[in-house]
Parts: sequence; structure tokens; C-alpha cells
Amino acid sequence: MTNAPILAAPATTATLPPPPPGKPGDFDFLTGEWRIHNRFRENGTWIEFPGEATVVPVMGGVGSVEDLRIPARGFFGMGLRLLDAESRIWSDHFVNKLSGAVSVPGQTGGFANGVGTFLSEDREGDTVVWYRGVWDRITPTSCRWFQGTSRDLGATWDDSWFMDWTRA
Repeated sequence: MTNAPILAAPATTATLPPPPPGKPGDFDFLTGEWRIHNRFRENGTWIEFPGEATVVPVMGGVGSVEDLRIPARGFFGMGLRLLDAESRIWSDHFVNKLSGAVSVPGQTGGFANGVGTFLSEDREGDTVVWYRGVWDRITPTSCRWFQGTSRDLGATWDDSWFMDWTRA
């Protein structure tokens, strides 16, 4: 299964659009217990499976820690979201239980008009590849996260994992 990209360092971030400024508490909507319906494309076929998560704010809303559990796939991980107080930019990192390594540098971004968009950049040969994670459809009882890739600087996206979260 493909997870959020683990990047040693971005090839360049000169082409990424600047994120909107963040503030403590931007991820408060995610605090609590969740049931998650996953839809994931694996080898060209869409599969669906359940998951669950527990999310807690840390450091007065400057951070958020997610314990993600997907027993049906034998998958466990941790989301770590941190707000850089100086730049006011959020970074969204992921740790897969199998590797124990934090994704570095993480996806950076923020929220605008109720949607959180987080991007990172890498290269495949001579091709710049953007990775995107999006939080949208945010209500008091639900939200959605999805991830995708773009090989044309964001003109088109190949979204391959959708997670519909419902408060437990």
C-alpha cells in the first residue's frame, strides 16, 4: 500500500504556491475519536476498508497528534501536525508503524475558506512531482481527507486515497 510520501528533502520548493498563514487551533476540528471509511486505489483497482483514529491537540493547539488504526489492512500510523510560530506555516508529517520514520520535510500548508491544503515537492528523474493532502467537508461531526499527485505543477491531480471521517 502506498502511504503519504516519505521524502528526504524537497528537490526545490520554488514552484510551490505559498500557503495561507496558520494559527493555533486550526486542527481543533480533528480532536476526538473517529471512524474512517477509506477508498484507496491499489494497482488500478479501488478498494474500500474501515479505519479509526484518535486525535489530540498538543501545545495549546500549535500541534495535533493522530493515532491512525486500520486493522483490516494491518496498517497503523501517526499523523503529526505542527505550526511554525514564526512563519505561521503548518507542516503535516506522517509516521508509518513499519518504518518508525517521520516524513521529512512533511507537507506544508494551511487553511483557506474551510479547506486545508498541504503540499510537498519531489522529483522523479527530471519531472517535478507535487504531493497534496487536503482536508475539506469539515463539519462538527465529519470531515474528509484525500491525497494525490501532480506531475504538471498542479494543473491536474491524480487523487488516489480518500478518507471520510465520522465522529465516533
